[in-house]
Formats: sequence, structure tokens, C-alpha cells
Amino acid sequence: MSSQLPPPFSAPYASDDRAVAARLLAEARLTPEREARVDRTARGLIDAIRQNDDPLGGVEDMLREFALSTREGLALMVLAEALLRVPDAETADRFIEDKLGQGDFIHHETRSSAFLVNASAWALGLSARVIQPGETPQGTIGRLTKRLGVPAVRAATRQAMRLMGSHFVLGETIEAALERAHAHSAGHARYSFDMLGEGARTAADADRYFNSYAAAIEAIGQGAGDRPLPDRPGISVKLSALHPRFEAVSRQRVMAELVPRVIDLATRAKARDLNFTVDAEEADRLELSLDVIAAIAADRTLAGWSGFGLAVQAYQKRACAVIDYIDDLARRLNRRMMVRLVKGAYWDTEIKRTQERGLDGYPVFTRKAMTDLNYIACAKKLLTLRPRIFPQFATHNALTVATLLELTDGDDGYEFQRLHGMGEALYAKLAKDRPAIACRIYAPVGSHRDLLAYLVRRLIENGANSSFVATASDPNIPADVLLRRPADIIGNADNGGYAKIPLPRDLFQPERINSRGIEFGERAALNRLVADVAAEKAFNVTVKDSTPEDMSRAVATARGGFSSWSHTPAAVRADALERAADLMEQRSAHFIARLQREGGKTLDDSVSEVREAADFCRYYAAQGRKLFGDAQPMPGPTGERNTLRLRGRGVFAAISPWNFPLAIFTGQVTAALMAGNTVVAKPAEQTPQIAAEAVRLLHEAGIPETALHLIQGDGHIGAALVAHPDLAGVVFTGSTEVARSINRTLAAKDGPIVPLIAETGGINAMIADATALPEQVADDVVTSAFRSAGQRCSALRLLFVQDDVADRMIDMIAGAARELRIGDPSDPATHVGPVIDREAKDRLDAHIARMTREARVHFAGLAPASGNFVAPHIFELTDARQLTEEVFGPILHVVRYRTSGLDAVLRSIADTGYGLTLGIHSRIDDTVEAIVDRLQVGNVYVNRSMIGAVVGVQPFGGHGLSGTGPKAGGPHYLTRFAIEQTVTVNTAAAGGNAALMTEEG
Repeated sequence: MSSQLPPPFSAPYASDDRAVAARLLAEARLTPEREARVDRTARGLIDAIRQNDDPLGGVEDMLREFALSTREGLALMVLAEALLRVPDAETADRFIEDKLGQGDFIHHETRSSAFLVNASAWALGLSARVIQPGETPQGTIGRLTKRLGVPAVRAATRQAMRLMGSHFVLGETIEAALERAHAHSAGHARYSFDMLGEGARTAADADRYFNSYAAAIEAIGQGAGDRPLPDRPGISVKLSALHPRFEAVSRQRVMAELVPRVIDLATRAKARDLNFTVDAEEADRLELSLDVIAAIAADRTLAGWSGFGLAVQAYQKRACAVIDYIDDLARRLNRRMMVRLVKGAYWDTEIKRTQERGLDGYPVFTRKAMTDLNYIACAKKLLTLRPRIFPQFATHNALTVATLLELTDGDDGYEFQRLHGMGEALYAKLAKDRPAIACRIYAPVGSHRDLLAYLVRRLIENGANSSFVATASDPNIPADVLLRRPADIIGNADNGGYAKIPLPRDLFQPERINSRGIEFGERAALNRLVADVAAEKAFNVTVKDSTPEDMSRAVATARGGFSSWSHTPAAVRADALERAADLMEQRSAHFIARLQREGGKTLDDSVSEVREAADFCRYYAAQGRKLFGDAQPMPGPTGERNTLRLRGRGVFAAISPWNFPLAIFTGQVTAALMAGNTVVAKPAEQTPQIAAEAVRLLHEAGIPETALHLIQGDGHIGAALVAHPDLAGVVFTGSTEVARSINRTLAAKDGPIVPLIAETGGINAMIADATALPEQVADDVVTSAFRSAGQRCSALRLLFVQDDVADRMIDMIAGAARELRIGDPSDPATHVGPVIDREAKDRLDAHIARMTREARVHFAGLAPASGNFVAPHIFELTDARQLTEEVFGPILHVVRYRTSGLDAVLRSIADTGYGLTLGIHSRIDDTVEAIVDRLQVGNVYVNRSMIGAVVGVQPFGGHGLSGTGPKAGGPHYLTRFAIEQTVTVNTAAAGGNAALMTEEG
């Protein structure tokens, strides 16, 4: 059957907005008569929304009461997302106090008569009257006991959250949802049930979701009746819920493991003749999703069934191409398929991800009107593909509904869809006017604890100020505003993109361009990169260690070249660094190959490192132009001129580590050079060739050979370099012990006192409390502890987890770690490569052996038998003091803490003496602020991973045993490489102050 499949889906990942806008605008207009009919229909729907007085209320009422542009609305969203998963009373009380203190719930006067809104507002207001903004948790809790009591406050707020959940979630179980659906389906409403939850992080998660889907299919099928498709209920399935590594680089594994599971579920759905919809995922998973969908559709056991389908997101620029692909697939398989057309729910995530990855463009539209235009274009295409494709139009927008009605030629052959709890008034009016038109209700099913996070996503999606749902019920907004056509909003193709959202490449303009990345979810780009890297010839050139005489000659030559280089204009020095960045990007495959072969880095890590090196070049060039250009005028009395300027110090030694052999090496060297110094660079002995390649590139870019020198060897040659009397400074990244040794050597020398800029390691900690989302914690812990085989200065070493949620979180983290692939770093599917050498492996193995004896083992991974591999391990300690030093590898240590013991946790972190990175997972802002204020840590990351600092965005460096500062990649870094010079000129010395005397009085 695979021979019947179309070629793998391929379309431009991020098309130019102008080109797409020109195409959409050209086909957007209807005749004046048809536009007039659209207006009449849409006005009727808007009137119905505004006249609705549902005694219970819905999302529209909530959005009107608590707009997301208000403090109350934002606080309510955060509260709803997390409160019901908090098991302990003390954390719940702190969380409620924190969020209710952010809004004016006390004086909030409800504008709606809806019971839902009034009940929620009452409960929140009740709580807010007791918990006044600015009161401390301890003081508040004491007063609550005397006045109303903590339990009453907690119960009131939890009830408000549950009330929202009960309205927007059809049922906590599939049985409850079916019973509720039956009670409301007198008009034969169609349902698509969604067993919601986060994507699977572990195999156990995937099994649980599979069983949930299977049980739901059976339950839905038993009560489905005997009406034929499409007039039957259905289920929505999320592929990422059924596989813990649903990602492009794991394609082979996904196809082997996931496809059979989904075929199993689809076969069950076919047996009941149900609608089975594969839900949409993020843009980077689109191609993989379509590979899976095609393999499922081609299975012989599903022949003759017309219930299989998928969701297509109109905010993706590839949506029309996806529809064409699905039509081709259905035609080749002689199948009928269903397509749910949605606008899209992950817009903010897509924008951020694309910016972080440094792509050339966005895979989604940056203007809502463009999404609306594309939705109609996709709808037109779907309507022409009937009956092979059965269109399902999911929308709550009256103008979109009215336009679709104008485009159709009858009331059958398609259906509308709405979310449970939303769009009720609109579709009630439509059912009254056009009773033959079918509407399916997309109904989430699951516990309120899990599904309130889903509700928040829906509210954010529909609650933006530009959203129809957020504005349709507001009588202060004229209907004409809501009926303005997307084509009129866009106007012309030049307006296809939102000017305030720069392209990823221009994110840091006008100062500099962003480094160029790659999207692994774009098959063509990934295959091209892998081929280019593989084409780089293997190298094993022997690098000769430098002798002390070689080192001395390098220092002497650098000293001789200092005058010329320091007097080279800053703009010229900056130009050379920018050329170096361009060359690095042009030769990225070359450097990636070397990072993999010499440094043991995975493809993802290698791409990131080349980007970081290029970012260092451009950032320091931009900073250098400002700092080392014209002298800065200083204030002073008339008759004299005062200026301050920065100058190079002399010869700098740059001693870099093996864990970032290109990025840190390049950062050190380019910073010193930009400041006007000459450099003698000494890279780690494990990665000499990468450094040699970088130096050759910098020379090619315009750095004189007299200004930049390279010496190779072990720590002995480094020690000799540091001891050289002609050095004007040392920049070092490595261990705390070596930094201390360098500091002592510099202090013992006679002559000028020279600076040491040191960045060392740390026992980096993360704190996760009960308000944190377990899935997010698992993602960020696994990334922070195990990416790069744990060989990052910033890597997580010590995780503190609130004991109320520790079991679940630790199990999820261990399960996620179990899914990591360990092996050949040149394979894109590898997540964890080798450690740097045998010495490092032996040291880590010894620590694992000790921890196995002394601590509780939660996870012990299996490493390949040959090579320098160390598998991820997770150990639980009884006391944080059991970890006495930085363990530089994929080993995570976990400590539980009680809510009342947070102060002791902070004290134990401070007592280590390190202060490099810290992670915090909490939804309580006061807790976050208190931790940040208490700990002197260089880089603090809240509700995200704690690695991957971006140059110029998260300047990197620590305090105490973790380094001297200033931070690399930050605005204060270059000045440490320079001396300051003040020049004062008596401009009146030649007979008087002519300038003053010519001033008018």
C-alpha cells in the first residue's frame, strides 16, 4: 500500500509574507451583492451574541468581565492554570494571595447577569477583601484565622476555579461527558470528544493516553446510535500524547512505534464508524505528523472508512499545501477524509520559537487578518474538493461564518464546529435560521486540574484585544468594526507582516543581525545540513604542542603588534569581527563536523555553538563601535575640554575550555581583540583543532597575525603563559581550582597588577514548588541536566522539589530521561553524546558508584559499552550537603523540601559559595522575587530551562566561586579588557577663552 502514497509533504517552511499576501488578496473579494449578503448574515449573528442572556454564561462573559488586558484578567488566568493542581494548603494560600493581590477584585463590579461570572467574581472578591495587596503571607494568614479563616478563603477561590472548569469541560470522565452530551443533544448535535492533557513525556504517559483514547472510543461507540457518517460522534487524538519523543529528529523511532498504536486506535474507531481526527501540532511537527497520518491512512485495515481525518491550522502559511497533500492522499487511496479547519492555538509559542531559532521567516502569519484571509482561502479549496474531502469549519467568528455560508451551495456536505462553552449564542441563531446546517461541538474531557490549563490556552487564544470573541459581545464596539474585511485591514501585500514583530534575523537590529539557525522540523533543511556535514572530510591532523620558547615568541610578537592593532580604528576592528561571523555561518557545516568529531557534540548542540560564536563576533563588534569609537565628552568648567576614552591594555592570554571549544574560545578572543588588545590564545588540550580552525578564520577575516597567536598544549604550557611577565591580562573559563591557581600566579608577579576575568562552574540548583506544571518541570530539568551530556557550566546539578508533588515530578523526570537516546553524536536522533575523554568518564563513573551506595537511585541509564559514554543518572539525597563539588556530567541530584523549609533550601544553596545559574519553577511571583532577592546568582531562569544563555540577551557569568565577572555577552564585558584614559585640555591657554567671550549675553 505504501506505493500508493504521495511523495512526502514538502512546502516552503516560512514563505515571504508579501508573496502570500499578494496571492490571498488577489482571490479575496466577492461581488458587492455577495458582500452585502455576508454583512446582513453577520449582523444577525452579532445581534444574537449581544442579546444573549444565558443565565449560566460562557467564555464570552468571562472575557468581557476579566479582559486579558487587565491585571485581574491576567491574574485570573495564572490562578486558573495552576491552583487546582496544588495539593497542600500552605502553597495554595500563598498562590491565591499572590494572584488576587495583583488585581482589583474588591472593586470589580460585574456587568453580566450570568451566574458563572457572578459566582466567580464573588468568590474572588471575597478572597481579595481578606487578602489585601502588600500583606505578607505570614501576616495575612494570622489575621485570616481571626477574621474569616484560611479554609474559607481557599475554598472560595478553588470553587471559582472549579466553577469555570465545570462549564468549559464537558465531563471529568468520558461517561460523564457522554451523559451530559446526551442531555443537550435534542437537536442531534454532533460531538468530538478530546481526552485532554499535556503531551507524553514518558512511556507511561503514552500508555495512559492510549488506554484513555481506547476506552473513550468504546464508550462513545456504544452510545453512538445508527446514524451514518458524518452525522456521528467522534474523538480527537493528539499524536504527541501517544509518543514521548514526537519530534522530527526521532522520525525513524516515531514511525516504528507510534504508527501501529494509532492504527490500533483508528481500527477501533472504524469498527464503531466514528469520526477520528488527528489534532494539529506545532509547525515544527507538521511534516512528521503528515508522515504518520499518511502511513495510518494507507493501512489496509482502514479501507472503506470515511471517518479518518485531521485538523489543519489556517495560521500556518503551509495550510493550503497541506490540504492539497491530503486531497492527493485521499485520491490515491480512493478514500474520503475529513478535514477540520481551525485558525490555530499556538501562535505566541510559534513566534517565540522561530525567533529563538534564528530562522529566515515565520511559519505562521504575524497578523490576525492574514490568518482570516488564509482561512477563507483554505475553506474555498476544501469546498471544491468535496465529496472526497468533508470540510469541518471550526470558528466562533460571525464574519467568517457568514462568509462561509455565502461560499457554500447548500446546507449539507460540510459542518461547522465550536468549542464546548463557546459560540453558543452564535450557533443557536444559525440553527434557528438554517436548521439543516450541522454543527459539531468540540468537547474536552478530563479532570478540572488538568483541563484548566487547556481553558487558559483557549482564553488566551480568544481573549486578545484583536479577537472577535473578545469584542463581539461588547456593545461599545460598533458592528461595522467587527465586519471590516481582512482584505481591507491588510490593504496591500506590503502589509502582510506585522511591522512590530521583526523577522528573526532582524531581532537585534539596528545594533546587529541575529545568527542564522535551522529548523530540524523542515525535512529539506535538515537533510541538506546532514549531507553537508557528512561531506566534510574526516580530519586527524596531529597538532604539535607548543614549547615554552614558542609561547615566549608568541607573547613577544603580540607585544610588538599591540601598538599597531590598538591604534586601528574601532570601526575597522569591528568590521573584521563581523566578517568573521559571516564566514562562520557560511562554513557552519565545516565547524559542525569538527565539533561532532573532536568535541563529541550532538547536531543540535553543534548548530547552537556555531550560532553563539557568530553572535559573540557581532555583539562585541557592535559594543566596540560604541565604547571604543570617539572619546566621550565629560562635563566641566568653561575654558577646558574633558574627554574619556577606552584603550587596550596590551597582550591578553585567553585560556578556554573544551566544553564550548568554538563559542567560548571565539568569545574570549574577539572581546580582547575588539578592546584593542593583542591575544595569545591557549585552547583546551582536548579540542586543539577547532581552535586552530577558528584562528585561521579570524586571520582570514582581517585580524593581523601579529595581533592573534595560538599556542597548544596541556595545563603546563597554560601555567607558563599565565606566569609570563609581559601579560596585561588573563581571560579564563574552566574549573574553580585552576582559576584560583591563575589568580595566585598573577598576584605573585612583580610589575603591573593585571586583571583576571574568570568564569568557572557551580553546583547549580533548581527549585520547583507545587504550583509548577509537572510536564514543564520535566522538560526543563531533562534539558538542563542532560543536554550536552551535562557538560555545561550552567547545567543543573541539584534539584529541590516540594515534597507534596515530589513523587509525581521525579517519576516524570526519570521517565523522560529514559526516553533519551545515547550514542553517536553525528546521528541527528542522538540526544546525549559522549563525555569528553576517558578521564572524565572514569571520574563520573566513580561518582555514580558512590551515589549508588549512598543515595536512592531513581534512574540509571544504560550507556553504550564502547566509547566515553556516561548515561543519565538521577539520585535522591537526604541532604543537599551530600553534594560537595560540581559533578561535570549527566548526573542529577534531587532533594525534597517541605513548604516551610524553603528558607533552609536557600541557605543551603548560598552556603555552597557558588553563584552561577539558578532555576525556579513557580507560579507565585512573590516566591520568585524572594528567591531572586535572597541569592546572589549570576543567571536566574524562571519557568524555563537554565541553560543556553543567548549573547546580548542573557549575559552569562557568576559570582563567588563561580567567577569574577563581568558577564560574557553583556554590555559591561569589553570595558574589563580596557584601560580608561581622561584627557583634559585647557582651551583658554592661548590667551583667553574666545568661545566664552563670543557668547551672547
